[in-house]
Amino acid sequence: MSDRKLAVVVLAAGKGSRMKSDLPKVLHPVAGRPMLSHVLSAVDPLAPALTAVVVAPGMEAVAAAAAPSRCAVQSEALGTGHAVAAARETLQALLQKGKSDLLVLFGDCPLLTGDTLQRLAAARAAPGAPEIVGLAFRPADPAAYGRVILDEAGRIEKIVEFADADSAQRQIDLCNAGVVIGDAQGLFDLIDRIGSHNAQGEYYLTDVFELAHREGRPAGVVECPAEEVLGVNSRADLALVESVMQQRLRARAMAAGATLIDPQSVWFSADTELGRDVTVQPSVFFGPGVTVGDRVEIRSFCHLEGAKVGDDVVLGPFARLRPGADIGPAARVGNFVEIKNAELGEGAKANHLTYLGDASVGAGANVGAGTITCNYDGYLKH
Repeated sequence: MSDRKLAVVVLAAGKGSRMKSDLPKVLHPVAGRPMLSHVLSAVDPLAPALTAVVVAPGMEAVAAAAAPSRCAVQSEALGTGHAVAAARETLQALLQKGKSDLLVLFGDCPLLTGDTLQRLAAARAAPGAPEIVGLAFRPADPAAYGRVILDEAGRIEKIVEFADADSAQRQIDLCNAGVVIGDAQGLFDLIDRIGSHNAQGEYYLTDVFELAHREGRPAGVVECPAEEVLGVNSRADLALVESVMQQRLRARAMAAGATLIDPQSVWFSADTELGRDVTVQPSVFFGPGVTVGDRVEIRSFCHLEGAKVGDDVVLGPFARLRPGADIGPAARVGNFVEIKNAELGEGAKANHLTYLGDASVGAGANVGAGTITCNYDGYLKH
């Protein structure tokens, strides 16, 4: 973004009470990765100088998941504006170095893409760009989203939360995505002046748009697909977001040269890597940490996690590869074979009813049915 530095604030202090969970909301996984990790990955292409994740007191697990990003603590849940203000001290060293921009987004929107964030940053960096730019979308059902009110020039005049909107404003279909980018010092100055005179009694970050407009500094707007800003507030929301993410991962796999016989039944993790000319039959599950080589056939009902599969391998049906499984080129792993922390050499075969744990099986070996290798002598694990 020219000579300006970029700071990012990710709001992740929500406890997600509707999730009915002891796990902080942003740590619930989507495609095998915490929601927060997806958001931080989307920010990476912008190369921010500093990223701060705002958490609530006692959220050490979120802070650990956010590393190496810094964390700021919002002592009380007093709204989004208050949450951003809580990050000011963490960003202070960067703010003092000169001109910088601030991007604010939510940790429970794992479908947001780097491409959309780059469009937002470009709108802010363009010659004559507005001081603030907000992200908006047009859902099929605007429901209870905040409405984006534009002036005659197409700039943001204000954003009205649904609870505070009148009947006319509720007819507007342009909705607030909650993502904002703008001059960092200007945003913090506006945040210092927002009040809590609203239906929720909170300090809304969205109020900065109306304050800026009153001072002759109307904000720009960038629109994005509605699915990208689906937030997660319940288990049902989580399932919907997972479904969208899986569709993306299936499309990515097929575009890269894999054949999915029944795409809807194949489940991927965000980091699954498939080589060229891989064929995946129905009902296959890829957990985190799986790498598959070229020309591999994965037959139905296989489960893979933390495994490396070489070229020209045939797996399954009903094979299970657990963490540490390393399958050599042209090997065969058949039905009801489980492999954990073990190597199967080039061209080796374990065709059925076998458990290989903590072992190294040489090239060309043939492991017969009912074979077990393990590190347990009946009393102790070694």
